[in-house]
Amino acid sequence: MENRKYLDELNVAVRVVHMACSLCEKVQKQLLSATTDQVKSKDDDSLVTVADWSVQATVSWMLSESFGRQKTSIVAEEDIQTLSKPESSSLLAMVVDAVNGCLAEAPRYGLRGPEKPLCASQILDAISQCNSTGGPLGRHWILDPVDGTLGFVRGDQYAVGLAMIDEGEVVLGVLGCPNYPLKDDELNNYSQQNIVTSKISSGELGCVMYTSKGSGKAWMQPLVQVGKKLEGTNSAKLVQVSSIEDPESATFCEPVERTNSNHSFTAGVATTVGVRKKPLRVYSMVKYAAIARGDAEIYMRFARSGYKEKIWDHAAGVLIVQEAGGVVTDAGGRPLDFSRGIYLEGVDRGIIACSGIKLHGKIINAVYSSWESSNL
Repeated sequence: MENRKYLDELNVAVRVVHMACSLCEKVQKQLLSATTDQVKSKDDDSLVTVADWSVQATVSWMLSESFGRQKTSIVAEEDIQTLSKPESSSLLAMVVDAVNGCLAEAPRYGLRGPEKPLCASQILDAISQCNSTGGPLGRHWILDPVDGTLGFVRGDQYAVGLAMIDEGEVVLGVLGCPNYPLKDDELNNYSQQNIVTSKISSGELGCVMYTSKGSGKAWMQPLVQVGKKLEGTNSAKLVQVSSIEDPESATFCEPVERTNSNHSFTAGVATTVGVRKKPLRVYSMVKYAAIARGDAEIYMRFARSGYKEKIWDHAAGVLIVQEAGGVVTDAGGRPLDFSRGIYLEGVDRGIIACSGIKLHGKIINAVYSSWESSNL
């Protein structure tokens, strides 16, 4: 990495995300094999699982241990409101087990875990410590413990996203994608069944992508296999965006969920610009990973009116795409602003990520022409 300023932070972040992915895989296997109360409904009707709380506790504890609790500001999605209720005691016990099981594995990833297992109050404290609101001053870690929770509970795509903002700019991005096929073009062919079965038969699923601002490089490591140790940077290879510039040959991604995205407008833009292929509907920031690795060329996201994008849904993925050679802006062509708290304020209509500047320009032009004829 050319940018050595954040080398220690990136080194720890990559290892911690590997740990988090391992935790998620274990919880997902339990979830798919049994009906338990591991899934609770949040007030906003989205799903939250044992994995969300456990990853947040694990990452929070590891970052605080590595860089000092007083110096560690973390912006993250989950709070302990549900988990602290007396009726959630069995759920909390599962979180405690998952966290301690993960932390005990820290030496496999080149990190130091606690001397003895953490108690429930320590774990609740670690989750609660992620109460920063970010902003333009200082350093803030941005965590999405399980991005794409619906994909997670269905055995489909999801991601662990960890980024760092320094003085309002995203400077580090780490994205763990436990169900991402390692072979090129396999994302097009996946289904829930072959994700679950191929994981058992081939082990060719799962990676961690990472980068630092200004490095001009993004890296990918396969997930650590059971019983193995993380080999540091030896297992990493460079990823780069696709060189396709013609919309007719391009693959485009969009969110699966209709609740906060407008599929019909996206389809109109795709038609206007000449995209021929059907959209690749993918849960989570795996869409950014697909652009960075060259499996797709376009990602369009147009939220429904009133929906505000949160920084943890984008920070890690955006930087990885940019350093892999791609372009990410709002639909007006302006850079995304991660310096204004937990929301991406001032987003013009939507978010556009592309593999290159020419393709990006064509999409932006198509957005303008489609917008005027739409009723949005």
